[in-house]
Amino acid sequence: MGSGKSTVAPLLAEALGVTVRDVDSEIEAREGRSISDIFVDSGEDHFRELERAAVREVLAEHDGVVSLGGGAVLDPETRELLADHRVVFLRVGLAEAVKRVGLGTGRPLLLGNVRSRIKALLDERAPVYAAVADLTVDTDERTPEDIVAEIEKALP
Repeated sequence: MGSGKSTVAPLLAEALGVTVRDVDSEIEAREGRSISDIFVDSGEDHFRELERAAVREVLAEHDGVVSLGGGAVLDPETRELLADHRVVFLRVGLAEAVKRVGLGTGRPLLLGNVRSRIKALLDERAPVYAAVADLTVDTDERTPEDIVAEIEKALP
C-alpha cells in the first residue's frame, strides 16, 4: 500500500513494450463495485476468493506486467501461482507509505489509526513479500522513472 504499484506498473509495461493488467481493477470491473464496497458488503474472505481467482486467470493468460493488490501474496495458493513468474517487491517505508496513502480514503484495511494500521500491515506483509520476490526495489523518495529503470536493468 503506497508503494507505487499503480504508477510503476504501466510505466514498466510501456518500457518493456508489453501490456499491463491490474488485478484490483479487474476485480472491480467484474464485480461492478469498488474494492472498498466488496470488503464492506461481502467481507475480506470473499474479496480474497475473488482476488485468488483473478490472479490465477491473469497469470494464465497474460505475459506482460501484472499489478497485484497488497494482500494478494498472503494467500498460499497465490504464492504458488507466482512461483514461475518474475516478482518485483516495491518496498516502501512507513513514513513514505503514510505520506502517499494520506488518510486511507477508500482503503478498507486502514480503518482507525492510519499510521498504526500501515505499520501493522508492513510488519506483517514485508517478510512474505521479500520471500516471494525475485527483486526488491526501494521506492522511498524516488521517482517512478528511477524505479522502472532499476527494474529494467535487473531483468534478464
